[in-house]
Amino acid sequence: MNSARFDYILHQVLIVPILAVLVGAAAVAWQIHHANRTVALIQASDASIAQTLIVERIVVDQETGLRGYQTTGDVRFLEPYRNAERQFDYALRILRNDVQADGVSPGEASTIDQFEAQHSAWEQGFAVPLIATIRAGGKTDDPELNLQGKVEMDAMRRSLVDLTRTTEAGRQANISRWHTQVQRMSIALILFAVLLGSVIGLYTRTLVRDLSEAFKRSSNILRIRAEEAFRSEQRLRTTLASIGDGVITCTPDGLIQTMNAVAEQLTGWLDTEARNQPLTAVFSIFDNKSREPLGDPVAQSKRLNHSVKLSHDAFLIRKDGSEIQIDDSLAPIRDKLSHIMGFILVFRDVTMARKSQQALLANEKLAVAGRLAATIAHEIHNPLDSISNLLFLMDGPSTPEESAHFLALAREETERVTQISRAMLSLYREARAPVAIDLKEMLESILLLMDRRFQALGVTVETHLPPDLIIHGFPAELRQVFSNLLANAAEAGGSGSVVTLSADFQPDHVAQGSQRREPGVLVSVADQGPGVPAEIQAKLFQPFFTTKGEQGTGLGLWVSRGIIIKHGGEIALASSCMPDHHGTVVSVFLANDPIINAGGD
Repeated sequence: MNSARFDYILHQVLIVPILAVLVGAAAVAWQIHHANRTVALIQASDASIAQTLIVERIVVDQETGLRGYQTTGDVRFLEPYRNAERQFDYALRILRNDVQADGVSPGEASTIDQFEAQHSAWEQGFAVPLIATIRAGGKTDDPELNLQGKVEMDAMRRSLVDLTRTTEAGRQANISRWHTQVQRMSIALILFAVLLGSVIGLYTRTLVRDLSEAFKRSSNILRIRAEEAFRSEQRLRTTLASIGDGVITCTPDGLIQTMNAVAEQLTGWLDTEARNQPLTAVFSIFDNKSREPLGDPVAQSKRLNHSVKLSHDAFLIRKDGSEIQIDDSLAPIRDKLSHIMGFILVFRDVTMARKSQQALLANEKLAVAGRLAATIAHEIHNPLDSISNLLFLMDGPSTPEESAHFLALAREETERVTQISRAMLSLYREARAPVAIDLKEMLESILLLMDRRFQALGVTVETHLPPDLIIHGFPAELRQVFSNLLANAAEAGGSGSVVTLSADFQPDHVAQGSQRREPGVLVSVADQGPGVPAEIQAKLFQPFFTTKGEQGTGLGLWVSRGIIIKHGGEIALASSCMPDHHGTVVSVFLANDPIINAGGD
């Protein structure tokens, strides 16, 4: 085969597939354009639904603030009402814009107009007069007046529900259209691929046969060796490229050889720039708390002669000076004789994961504080009423002996208010380092704060708390754990049930999964509820799993488990659903002198 014939075959093999692919690419681009337009409509529908929920939340805030002011007469309760009033017009304007972007229909526009009119009627016909009546000292317990407000508020909610349903129907129609477009595009691609493959295969078969026969015998051995080397290199490159984590390979001296695309993105260095650079120049890591450098992981691995996992709380300074939280490990690469040929470093960006976990922990702390707030308000309100009554009696015609008795009773009530306020102040006054904690004192303060809630639920609490149960840890976090466990037990048991809170010193506790024995305290919270089925028990400590429906966040037990693990302790649940013997027991072991795990769960 001469050179001209060889060049002709190569050109034909190259040009024909390129032309066919260009035609197919144009058809695919046209389909993608229409699919993107449909996706844009779906996104606009999502924005409309989300903004509807925001408007609904603003209306609920208005009603909540108004009802709080109506109930207490305290103008501070109007703050949510005023804030929502200021946000309403802007939120409604955004909703109109979102609905227009969604492809507005007369039904949606009229529903918004109807809702705006209903809100104006409720505000001018009920809310504003009600506020004026309260400020003038009038009575607001008229059933007809309150029923009017309820009817108007229900009408607004129905309008928002109708708007959401209409938008959702349009969204579903666009989704169906998008599915149809994708299905058609997939079928077209399959048919095009089959047709293209058949045409190209038949067309190039003869051409490639001549070329293959000409070089087959002379290049067979060379081809086999080249393919083997190519496959080996491609497997390595494909593996590195497909890994979702950053990967850096180094020489035995710690000089960078290769970086995958994820490592380039995380460090800010290109592979060509980082090659032959020391690892510490590209991978510069520091401790998040002390801000001190963590050193050379290659030197650490050489010294220990095995893989190393770096600090859990580490951050990487990228080439542009920005910082990201990372989790990483480094391992040596060995040959058949176990000699170190190099090192491989694998790391990932965990900045968002850590921020999300911190946000969830903070959210659960706020939830615990909110649940206790109502109870504390009632607990403080009752003794203050008693003090006011006693002062009134002392101001009247009473004997010196009666006045002294009234004064003693007032002091007792004042001490109770002080005790409650101190317990509340200590709920989230966190120590920076583990401190000695008297568990008996802590648990009794929690029971004091939750006493009103237990009374409202009709639950009796029995305690078995011996003195001198001393451990070390973070008081606020442990208060959060036991507040959550006691609240769960009371809600599970229901009216007329008994919650048993007990604690006992464990002089010789065996940790799970090890033979380590350590002294500590075992705290148990038992309820008389219906029990937890076995298939649910395995999910209770997972985030966002709840058996309380919309009333639960699904974070309480998960956060509690993380706090206990942080304290080097253990939490376990045992439950029975038998008709004659039902209930749940949650046991928490805390060591006297634990090794605090700063990373948590």
